[in-house]
Amino acid sequence: MKKLLLFLLSVSIAFALPSFLMPEEAFKPNATISDQMQIQVDIELAEDIYLYSEKIKLELANTNGISIKNTDTPKSTNHNGDMAYVTSPSFLLTLQKDSTVSGIQTVQVKVSYQGCSEKGLCYEPLNKTFEFHVDTSKLPNGEVQKKLPSLNLETLSIPQVTTEPTEISETDAIADTIKNGNIAIILLTFLGFGLLLALTPCVFPMIPIISGVIISQGKDITTRKALMLSIIYVLAMAVAYTFAGILAGLFGANLQAALQNPWVIYSFSAVFVALAFSMFGFYELKLPDTLVAKVSSVGGNKGGYIGVAIMGFLSALIVGPCVAAPLAGALVYIGQTGDALLGGMALFSMSIGMGLPLIVVGVSAGKFMPKPGMWMTMVSAVFGVMMLGVAIWMLERIVDEYITMLLYAILGIGFAIYLGALEKGGHIFKKSVSIILFVYSLSLLIGVLAGSTSLAKPLEFLKPQAVTSMVTSKTTHAAFIKVTSIKELDSLLEKNKGKKILLDFSAEWCTACKELEEVTFSNPAVKNKMDEFVLIQADVTENSAENKALSKKYGVFGPPSLLFFKESGELQSARTIIGFIKPEPFLKHLNAL
Repeated sequence: MKKLLLFLLSVSIAFALPSFLMPEEAFKPNATISDQMQIQVDIELAEDIYLYSEKIKLELANTNGISIKNTDTPKSTNHNGDMAYVTSPSFLLTLQKDSTVSGIQTVQVKVSYQGCSEKGLCYEPLNKTFEFHVDTSKLPNGEVQKKLPSLNLETLSIPQVTTEPTEISETDAIADTIKNGNIAIILLTFLGFGLLLALTPCVFPMIPIISGVIISQGKDITTRKALMLSIIYVLAMAVAYTFAGILAGLFGANLQAALQNPWVIYSFSAVFVALAFSMFGFYELKLPDTLVAKVSSVGGNKGGYIGVAIMGFLSALIVGPCVAAPLAGALVYIGQTGDALLGGMALFSMSIGMGLPLIVVGVSAGKFMPKPGMWMTMVSAVFGVMMLGVAIWMLERIVDEYITMLLYAILGIGFAIYLGALEKGGHIFKKSVSIILFVYSLSLLIGVLAGSTSLAKPLEFLKPQAVTSMVTSKTTHAAFIKVTSIKELDSLLEKNKGKKILLDFSAEWCTACKELEEVTFSNPAVKNKMDEFVLIQADVTENSAENKALSKKYGVFGPPSLLFFKESGELQSARTIIGFIKPEPFLKHLNAL
């Protein structure tokens, strides 16, 4: 009887004890990789199971030149005095690569964790490793350490005091703003960026275009119609710029650079010449009456809105703005996250900001249209000359600088004669302007015939020792060594190890690149400082497959972009400069390297 009672007691105790899950049942870690090469780690928790947040570590078991750039972590809660996850947590790893890494690389992600059961059992520390094949072309460049420390998630929310805080470039800072900011603030910020970019030389050529389009409408133009045409022009420009930006961000393809083909430039220059001659009264540019009637019957469009939209769309891609930090930041964000919607909204807002001054110019052209008569003819002629100037400016990208200087001289002389520079009498103001223009244009003609290429100082060759000074002006600082491919650049980088290197991404069709050379690089103090660097120029004018591969390797969406390498050959990503920079801040930047 005693044995039976003892047996029944043992059975009752056994059934009274709680049942515990095996570790693989309590914790089910899983990891997946997205098309943007971001790794999501999920740890599925069974019922009554929790994880200590301080015990969770995510690290790369093998790097192959890849590291963890950022980790998005869920918020933990206070559980019995410890910070823990009581529901299944999910972590998102954003990777980065060393600038020398390319192709598909194998990466192993090690997940370490420890947790307990609410029923009173704590499990031993566990870990699991997942292997992925990473397409490094989709990763941003970053500084990758030889031996990467593990990432302790507990410390992510606690400010750490470090002797050398991590620096990020202006482009990455803007990309992070899009990623973490409020949508309304993001759009307003990019609208402000656009207004600032509207003051750059890259946008100036659009002013005569929009003004000429308004003026070409003739005497019947009203302020309301001028406003509508201007808005359509700017919206078309914004759509084109946004579309090109999204493509560049998603695929790394610079659509604007692709349209710098010589035949595209010749064709678009011819369009401006045709517009100019129509303003001179040689003919009237308009659609055939039969086509106008058909379009009118379908959409009621009688005012050339379609033509204005086409001009705005093409202007954005061919004449449009250069690459700047805000644009590059948006493209980096799109490339990293694949979020074309928010990135595109930021680009569209920036484009509208660039277009607001153009709307003001367009409305002004319509509002202050003179009445028919000599004034009307003069205004049309002025904008016709401006159109021809834009056509020549575009040709600068693909023809010899002597030819464009000669064309500017001929244009100036012709317009000066039209204004009456060689005639007797006339209004004193008009006469003064025409004579000054004639003298300057004649100086250009003499200068180009003597071999000068400077629009600012065409007669500099007349100075004593002119030849020596002209040669010296071009060779004051060490000349840039041009490269067009990864192979050529890698060879130079290897050859010049132990020296500081400045790599300039440039192109003949890039307006800001020329401004950088003429204004910043020619500054005496900047020249002296640049002598401390090996100067290499990545020429991406042709936008060839080799050019594209070179740009893609360093995450460059377009020129101008300035990259800096340490003596060890390591790229200083945080020091990259996107777009034009004035001499004073550039000198300060060089001194800080």
